[in-house]
Amino acid sequence: MRKLKYYVACSIDGFIARKDGSFKDLFLDGEVVNDYIESFKLFDIVLMGRKTYEVGLKEGKTNPYPMMKSFVFSCSMKASPDENVEIVSENAIALVKSLKNEAGKDIYLCGGAN
Repeated sequence: MRKLKYYVACSIDGFIARKDGSFKDLFLDGEVVNDYIESFKLFDIVLMGRKTYEVGLKEGKTNPYPMMKSFVFSCSMKASPDENVEIVSENAIALVKSLKNEAGKDIYLCGGAN
């Protein structure tokens, strides 16, 4: 059975971004980031919420994790801008249970607490 793993880069006080939503102080290179990127080999599915997905979308990245099957949980997004990113608007728990029971690598839960 796959494991669902919450794995994010954050500050020591538990924040992913600044209060204004920017990532100004987040390290964007170096060993920490290299280790973070290397960890992607452990996963073949990524789950994220709309707010997390929209961070990359604002930068023109419609598929921020092309090496994984991506699911975005949202009640407000009706369609995905990328054929490899699936929008999930209902039955989230059933989907996660189903994914966990499939064969494969672990599942990466990415983003903030909401």
